[in-house]
Amino acid sequence: MNQVDISVAYRTIQKMGVTFLASLPRLVVAAIILIVFYYAGRAASWVVVRSTSRFRGRRNLELAVARVLHATAIAVSILVAATVVFPSFTAGSLISLLGVSGIAIGFAFKDIFQNFLAGLLLLLTDPFDIGDQIAVNGFEGTVEDIQTRATLITTYDHRRVVVPNTDLFTKSVLVNTAFVARRSEAEVPVPATLDVEALRSRLVARIEQLDGVSRAPAPDVLIVKFDLATVTLRLRWWTSPHQGTAVEVMDRVLTTAREEIVAGGLGAGARQE
Repeated sequence: MNQVDISVAYRTIQKMGVTFLASLPRLVVAAIILIVFYYAGRAASWVVVRSTSRFRGRRNLELAVARVLHATAIAVSILVAATVVFPSFTAGSLISLLGVSGIAIGFAFKDIFQNFLAGLLLLLTDPFDIGDQIAVNGFEGTVEDIQTRATLITTYDHRRVVVPNTDLFTKSVLVNTAFVARRSEAEVPVPATLDVEALRSRLVARIEQLDGVSRAPAPDVLIVKFDLATVTLRLRWWTSPHQGTAVEVMDRVLTTAREEIVAGGLGAGARQE
């Protein structure tokens, strides 16, 4: 039986071990460089984000600058570490490498790059801010964070929606809290036998006094439809733009409208008798 000659394998392993030990100091230095640059980038980002307390109107811009600083620090650390590990690695080598593999990398990470750039553009153009309430793709809630790949939204029933940044940049987004006030409205039918003009006056006066209803612009009540049996009134009023406040005020307005309609109906009945 032929014996297996392991001397070749032994010499190969021994050569690999010697090569590894010889390059070990460079690997350690490269690892240290990566760690230092990574935390340096995070520190720079933290400093920039902390500065938003003095520039509240430019919070999104500060976040964008922080993200770019962190990404730049990581990219520089990778280049420096590669130069340490591979002394023959130069900028020309990097250009050649990118020229050969750039297309493949571009296709492989196309969605990641698109979402990253869209996230930066969202932060720079500032169509909405963290804390704003928006609606997109059938989801509605409060913007929790604008990350590198996606934006996190917390819905009003406290569920998280992860929306790709490209969707927010290329599709229509409804920003409910873009302005200081928001108009709400509701349509209510009332019997045509009521004194509609008197009812409208009472409704406007009472709605204007409700907690949470803005007096400038003032609420109003419009007739939008009628027939022989009913008249449809549209109640319009202004509140804070936040969803919670708008829903609570709508409950007060509709409760008040019901009370006035019932009271008017009883009064009409009494007059008819």
